[in-house]
Amino acid sequence: KLFEEHPEVRERWQNKLRYLLVDEYQDTNRAQYRLIKLLTGVRAAFTAVGDDDQAIYAWRGADVENLRQLPVDFPKLKVIKLEQNYRSTTRILHAANTVIANNEKLFEKKLWSEHGAGDPVNVVAYQTPEHEAEAVVMKLSAHKFENRTHFKDYAILYRGNHQARLFEQQLRNHKIPYAISGGRSFFENAEIKDLCAYLRLIANEDDDLSFIRSITVPRRGVGAASIEALSRYASNRNISLFTAAFEEGVSEHVNTRQLETVREFCHFINRMAHRAPREPAGQVIGDMLKAINYEAWLYESCEPREAETKWSNVGDFTGWLGRKGEEDGKTLSDMIQTISLITMLDKDDEELDQVQLATLHASKGLEFKHVFLVGVEEGLLPHQSSIDEDKIEEERRLMYVGITRAQRSLTISYCERRKAGRDVRTCDPSRFIDEMGAEGIKRSDRKNPEPVSKEDARARIANLRAMLGKTGGGGAA
Repeated sequence: KLFEEHPEVRERWQNKLRYLLVDEYQDTNRAQYRLIKLLTGVRAAFTAVGDDDQAIYAWRGADVENLRQLPVDFPKLKVIKLEQNYRSTTRILHAANTVIANNEKLFEKKLWSEHGAGDPVNVVAYQTPEHEAEAVVMKLSAHKFENRTHFKDYAILYRGNHQARLFEQQLRNHKIPYAISGGRSFFENAEIKDLCAYLRLIANEDDDLSFIRSITVPRRGVGAASIEALSRYASNRNISLFTAAFEEGVSEHVNTRQLETVREFCHFINRMAHRAPREPAGQVIGDMLKAINYEAWLYESCEPREAETKWSNVGDFTGWLGRKGEEDGKTLSDMIQTISLITMLDKDDEELDQVQLATLHASKGLEFKHVFLVGVEEGLLPHQSSIDEDKIEEERRLMYVGITRAQRSLTISYCERRKAGRDVRTCDPSRFIDEMGAEGIKRSDRKNPEPVSKEDARARIANLRAMLGKTGGGGAA
């Protein structure tokens, strides 16, 4: 409005900004386009870099029509197509090109690469999301071993944040480090951190941070002043808070009634610690939650819907621990050690060798040598709301973005059944899978998949033998 109503201000800025470069132009909104036109003026000295096939942000105001309007508003516009792809193999690009060809094109283009044909794009069906998560993590781990790659070479991509939890659990089961983009880790939820604090304290009573979190959630009437006094006493004595609670001298520093509450809490932790190596994990955790009245506390301290969500997360977490304990025949003490609850990765993500979990929206602009694109089903990708509102083209662009994140290998998977509330629904593979065509695609989701070629089988066996020869020694020295 300033530039439109005050020509002198507009001209001053037009003279100050002689050339304009706009990146990710397909993600601009109408107001930004008006601003670009006002800043460039009659000289129109600007460069806009954009890709209509990656316009995936309409939900936050981006308008792909800005690209369509450019040649109309700027008749002398010179269009330069950047069609050579320096990232992916030919088969991956063919799948991407074939899918996106079903969209209306603003600027016709076809990506190509000099990286060679590469491996076929794999399409796999799994019975349930649980099977999908387990199989994907197993395949990832095996592929890393066979090819001597790094965890950071792999990404697991999905349509919605809610899909991440099962993959997180499986990655933790296999002690595989990971990071999440475009969403918060399931294990970062406050209610999960609360339970992890209890479990860490059961495993190690000298864990002061876990002690403080556990004794204050749920509230037990132990105030901040008492905890601070206990902390000062423990620090002066160079002992843990747990140990300090039972020393005679601490009664001179902490309120008598609150000290009794602290000691009752410590006795409770001791009882749980005694049971942890002897009884099934699920039973111990269930009894612990009942004893601390965690569900009631959630409903007292949160709005009903929020409390319901949090308690559901608690159920998912404890159910997973219980099942894992039964399957592996492990007690709670074993579980705390094996699922890495004690030392959770919480460092500079870019410095670490870890698998990347990301939504398709968050993956834009990133690239990975090996990509697992999961949950590619009707109702998920494309999303049901987009199907209902006839907004399939943007969902197809999301699929295109997911495919083109892969450099060397791409595995696409979907589930045949998925929970919907208390029901289980049958899932159909996404229409985008068929839209990829058959060329360069290896479909293991059909009843009679194509057999592995002899050349591929020999290469795989030779690779494994070479690996075993290098890592396994060659007999006694």
